Amino acid sequence: MPEKKNIILVENLTKKFKEFAAVDDVSFTVKAGEIFAFLGPNGAGKSTTIKILTTLLQPTKGKIELNGESPSQNRNAVRKSFGIVFQDPSLDEDMTALENMQFHAFLYQVPKEMREKRIKELLNFVELWEKRNNLVKTFSGGMKRRLEVARGLLHHPKILFLDEPTLGLDPQTRQHVWQYIQNINKSEGMTVFFTTHYMEEAERVADRVAIIDHGKIVAQGRVDQLKRKTKTNSLEDAFLALVGHKIRDEEVNGIDRMRFIRRMHRR
Repeated sequence: MPEKKNIILVENLTKKFKEFAAVDDVSFTVKAGEIFAFLGPNGAGKSTTIKILTTLLQPTKGKIELNGESPSQNRNAVRKSFGIVFQDPSLDEDMTALENMQFHAFLYQVPKEMREKRIKELLNFVELWEKRNNLVKTFSGGMKRRLEVARGLLHHPKILFLDEPTLGLDPQTRQHVWQYIQNINKSEGMTVFFTTHYMEEAERVADRVAIIDHGKIVAQGRVDQLKRKTKTNSLEDAFLALVGHKIRDEEVNGIDRMRFIRRMHRR
């Protein structure tokens, strides 16, 4: 069987805010159809990286290719090749689930003859078809997240980006959201790139993991490879061996780090 091609290529990616390097000389590849996790504490550079890959931020330097295209040279083609679920809610809560899907279909120029069929298919897939005419503001957090996943898949993207997709959800809802994502990965061969600070999420879901801390990739590979490398029995222990601290030890520092970035933006 021929080896799958790289659908995401990142070489020496750096993003600086003034003198502060939020992403510092990062390199990695993701193969077509792979589920790839960026694991690290808050403020490690995960969201900054995903914003650069999805053309929301310009890199300070480095090379990026998505589905064979450069975001700086062909932004429109790159944007059509991916869907995204943001860390912060991005649905219009005063619209129904169906209206949110229809608006997204219009923005991405999904052909009219395909639009309604695709919307019904995806809302059924995330078990929201019966709630299609309900206002989004009446939905639970898990329902909103499932709708965001469905919306991100509407235009048949090659890559689905997920920035902390289960943040704030209870464990059972998190598990259900991942079931939908893993099913779509298998059924459509879609590449999934997600950021998380949930250790068990990365260990259970991802084909490969990149551990990022203070803007740098510390290690990357399959979970079993990382455990062998560190002579540990869990990803949490491997993380501790590689980085020198547990993720929860860095949470407050991560929040302070993001406040620092925002202050640099305002200057």
